[in-house]
Amino acid sequence: MVDAKQLLTDLKRLRRRLDEDLRQHHRDSPGRAAVQVEWQAAFEARRTADTFETFWTAALDQAAVHWILAVVFLRFLEDNRLVDRPLLSGPGERLELAQLRQREFFRARPQDSDAEFLLETFAEAARLPGLAGLYDPAHNPLFRLPLSGDGAMALLAFFRDRVPETGALLHEFTDPDWSTRFLGDLYQDLSEDARKRFALLQTPDFVEEWILSRTLDPAIREFGYEHVTMIDPTCGSGHFLLGGFARILAEWQRHAPDMPPAAQAQRALDAVSGVDLNPFAVEIARFRLLLAAVRAAGETRLAAAADFRFSLAVGDSLFHGTHFFRAELGGAAEGFGRRRRHHYTAEDTAAHDVILGRQYHAVVGNPPYIQPPDAAMRDAYREIYDSCHMKYALAAPFTERFFDLTQQESDREPAGFVGLIVDNSFMKRQFGSRLIERVLARLDLTHVVNCSGVPLPGHNTSTAILFGRNRPPVSSVVRTVRGIKGDPDAVADPARGQLWTAILTQTDQAKSESAFISTEDTPRAVLARHPWNMGGGGAAEVQEAIERDRPLLASLSPEIGFGCIISEEEAFMIAGRRDVPPGTVPVRDAIIGEEVRDWSARSSGAILFPYDGEINLTVSARTNDVLWPWKALLLARRDFGNRSYREVGRSFAEYHQIPIERNRTPLTITFGEIATHNHFVLDRGGKVFNRTAPVIKLPPRTSEDAHLSLLGLLNSSIACFWLKARCKDKGGDHVGTQGARIQNTSWDERYAFNATNVGQFPLASERPVDLARTLDTEAQRLSANRPAALCEYAVPKRAALDIARTEINASRARMIALQEELDWRCYRLYGLCDGAPEHPAPPPLRFGERAFEIVMARRMSTGALESAWFTRHRSTPITDLPAHWPEDYRAIVERRITLIETDPTIGLIERPEYKRRWSMAPWEEMERDALRLWLLERLEETRFWPRDDPRLTSTLTLADAARHDADFLAVAALYAGHATFDLDVLVAELVTKEAVPFLAALRYAEAGLRKRADWEATWEKQRAEDAIDADLAGRRDEFVRIAWSRLNPKVEDETAEAYATRMLAGLGTEAVQQAADRDLAAEGKRRKQEEVGTIAVPPKYKTADFLSQDFWRLRGGLDVPKERFLSFPHCARDADASLPVLWAGHDHLARAKAIAGWYVERKDVDGWAAPRLAPLLAGLLELVPWLRQWHNAIDPETGLRMGEYFAEFVGDEARSLGLTLAELRAWTPPAPTRRPRGRRAAA
Repeated sequence: MVDAKQLLTDLKRLRRRLDEDLRQHHRDSPGRAAVQVEWQAAFEARRTADTFETFWTAALDQAAVHWILAVVFLRFLEDNRLVDRPLLSGPGERLELAQLRQREFFRARPQDSDAEFLLETFAEAARLPGLAGLYDPAHNPLFRLPLSGDGAMALLAFFRDRVPETGALLHEFTDPDWSTRFLGDLYQDLSEDARKRFALLQTPDFVEEWILSRTLDPAIREFGYEHVTMIDPTCGSGHFLLGGFARILAEWQRHAPDMPPAAQAQRALDAVSGVDLNPFAVEIARFRLLLAAVRAAGETRLAAAADFRFSLAVGDSLFHGTHFFRAELGGAAEGFGRRRRHHYTAEDTAAHDVILGRQYHAVVGNPPYIQPPDAAMRDAYREIYDSCHMKYALAAPFTERFFDLTQQESDREPAGFVGLIVDNSFMKRQFGSRLIERVLARLDLTHVVNCSGVPLPGHNTSTAILFGRNRPPVSSVVRTVRGIKGDPDAVADPARGQLWTAILTQTDQAKSESAFISTEDTPRAVLARHPWNMGGGGAAEVQEAIERDRPLLASLSPEIGFGCIISEEEAFMIAGRRDVPPGTVPVRDAIIGEEVRDWSARSSGAILFPYDGEINLTVSARTNDVLWPWKALLLARRDFGNRSYREVGRSFAEYHQIPIERNRTPLTITFGEIATHNHFVLDRGGKVFNRTAPVIKLPPRTSEDAHLSLLGLLNSSIACFWLKARCKDKGGDHVGTQGARIQNTSWDERYAFNATNVGQFPLASERPVDLARTLDTEAQRLSANRPAALCEYAVPKRAALDIARTEINASRARMIALQEELDWRCYRLYGLCDGAPEHPAPPPLRFGERAFEIVMARRMSTGALESAWFTRHRSTPITDLPAHWPEDYRAIVERRITLIETDPTIGLIERPEYKRRWSMAPWEEMERDALRLWLLERLEETRFWPRDDPRLTSTLTLADAARHDADFLAVAALYAGHATFDLDVLVAELVTKEAVPFLAALRYAEAGLRKRADWEATWEKQRAEDAIDADLAGRRDEFVRIAWSRLNPKVEDETAEAYATRMLAGLGTEAVQQAADRDLAAEGKRRKQEEVGTIAVPPKYKTADFLSQDFWRLRGGLDVPKERFLSFPHCARDADASLPVLWAGHDHLARAKAIAGWYVERKDVDGWAAPRLAPLLAGLLELVPWLRQWHNAIDPETGLRMGEYFAEFVGDEARSLGLTLAELRAWTPPAPTRRPRGRRAAA
């Protein structure tokens, strides 16, 4: 039997090895050249916007997976005796027979390798019935990119590995049922890259069966089993196809029992079609259908089976084929036609044109839950589909396409049936408005089933199932299945979960309600308006009551949205950058959404802000220098016409968008866009709000109290309820072992509180300004008592920290109590509870003491409720009201409890999902972090690192210096928790965690080094462009004279002297200067194209590209240097084995001097040999390009150009050590030595 889990784990490891083998084997091969030609054609046809490196990586990944699958298919056939003799491996004597066959091959072809052996085996397999399509050299990527001999040997060895104890094969595929579900696991998880690119996700069997029962089954009844057709336009590994095949086959077996089984199977195969963009998905689907057909035909040997035909193709269902809706919804641009003529090698053009050129009786599937990953195809889909709006998810065009491929109702034919499980983000996110209002509104949508709480394995996105028919609406209502709550616990079998069972039971009931869902027939007119509210249990009615006859926030504030969009924001972050001294570039504090919490917004640090107070772009030379390493990336950002910044002439230093009016005035309400609850904060100016912290700007002279009055409404539980009804959830808890997301802790689900929906929030006429003002004041007091705030202005002391802890707890308790009063007052303001009990001066409340929490605690004590609310928030549930409360407050809370238990509206809102969580890190954690940061800041001071004398030092030496700092020792004792700490160890731990190695080979893994090489190539081209700019700048006068001469030709009889005089007088005119600017720009563009060419945008780094998680944390995807120290592994002195380090704030020249000083000392004083000196020279060599760029002017003290000086120094020293520069660049750290294991002593 197949051990699917172990097989997947082992094959993922093998895939990485084969991927690297292919990359090395095809550094310069015909296969790589062929891929480059294909990429160039696709890029020019605007079929892809990917760089070649990205395209090449994807091609390697596809080839590696196809090599693995090609062998897996044969191994399955071998072990299940579907082939007469073993080809590659097998249990028992069959392995020996396979090895004998391989030896015979090499006797006949001794010059060949295992790669040729496998290719010959695939050719032999292709001659068997049904396998030609799997081993097709014209379309299968493995034939274009063969493995090396070593790679093929490793692939073969994997499938021949034995268990040492038994001699049995490690991976055997024998299965009497021929189950191929394990191939679905390989499809989904074998390749991480493909899983992300194609959003690979298997459809659970129980979902597929239910969708088919409501689409294909009625289609069979309506159109007849002989004529019915079905397609899955996103077939993946074939789950829907297999299910459809089985259902149609059963009809043929029932109605035509005398027909030969093979013919029955072929008729069923003819009825099902599938297309997928991912080549290896179609391969898996083809193999699974083949086995199903062979089994249905009653054959046990492939050679005896019919040569079955399959209606399958690799292709883009959104792009290829006939688009039946287009005549009605708008035509295609010329660019679309040009792209359509392009096809990739793996795409079977003839097949997918036939398959996608007709309509079907049943269209089913599970389309990807992502946005288009390729910018070029994102634009292509937008030309075809009316539903593609704003930053759309693929749910929109695929929903439209599913209906488009369904049989349209006519006088002769009834309409076909559609059923799909889809990402439900379109229901609430703005991009979905066109799908809902323009597309679905005119179609016969029959059912909308909210599946948000169903624990679908692997589905980390909220989903819905849509059913409908391709015809105008027939009924005035649509059956909606609305969610109330998810399964309370992770379920072993999701098909038997309480929520899914309720969906199966209640969907066909016109009006029903259970603990999990409610069903109703919703007026179609309601569903013709965006957004949709699919909440059940009366939620829609409460939402309507909140909205009734109230003005919207947008009527007061037309400026609601992003404060700015920077695009590639990481490059602009100055926080943590020691290489950018304070005051050298303009900065502001950056606010990101996740730091906007509980009435307070904490800065994420300084960000470069290249604008003045009037938001005019002001870019200094220093600003350009700071951003220069990411210039190509920043210039590649797309402008509004989808042209790059470089093409339209925008500065690489400017933000992508910065609305002027939203950034001129100081008072701003900001909010966390992605959060579990509503968090709105009043900021008083001087910040940069990124797109995750949108802003609300009131008219310029609006008072602070007016801002606070709005803040009170927006931070209420009513606002939280309303926003969650309007906005899309992002997913919260991930429960179980299969990645299923369920809503058993719905209060932990994050929502996207987008600006459009926030602007639609209805405003009560009376506003709680008094409570909002007090809460805002308390939030400021709480922030001032955080340990980080105390440590910023003074040496932290134990007494001060303890006082601050008391104050912060008191502020939090007061805020909890005040927020309760705010929530209950808003119930009255919005007319939800006329007699809502309020208290003018509530006592402080601890977490767990609010009315709804007491109700929860009482239900938990009786077993009526299970909740992680209290444990997750480090609280204890209480069932009795605290005795220390005043009597009048106890009475009010009792009334609140009664209302929660008896009033459905109040009970709906007074739930954890709408009540503030007051999440805050434990004091001990905050204090430790603050003390650690204080110690690190202290270790960076000039007393330890003289700025005018850069030197490497060891952590041991640094600790010795810190030993003389009494404040450092005192704070270190607080940090360690005792006074007997080891200072040497402490300093080493502090510094090492915040240090990045000085040399690329010590920072990056192999993949990271490749990306680093790409970045260095880009920098060389940027430097070449800079040289052209500098040359032209020096020739400006020449261009000015030429421009003047062109505009002012010499007049008749004018003397040369008079002409020269007239020229001198006219050179400074605006027209001449502008003409010269145009000439310079044109000449610069021409020279850059000819001399430099296109500058590629290198790929960003990933976690795995670094050798340490700490390096990734300190550098990130753009490799922005945020470390405090540079470390020098393998460079420690013999007398001091601790790690040598250097402060990271030194510029390139200072670093070079420090490294050179250490090098000379180790060489001349310690007598190091070449192997130990090599990494130091390699580090200097890496600095040379930067020294030539920034420090190559003649040094006034030495009269030297320091870039050339150090280049010469490295060259001379390398020769003296017998090393070449190439060897220095290729230096890698020595392999770690392993201690030999000693024998265990006898007892």
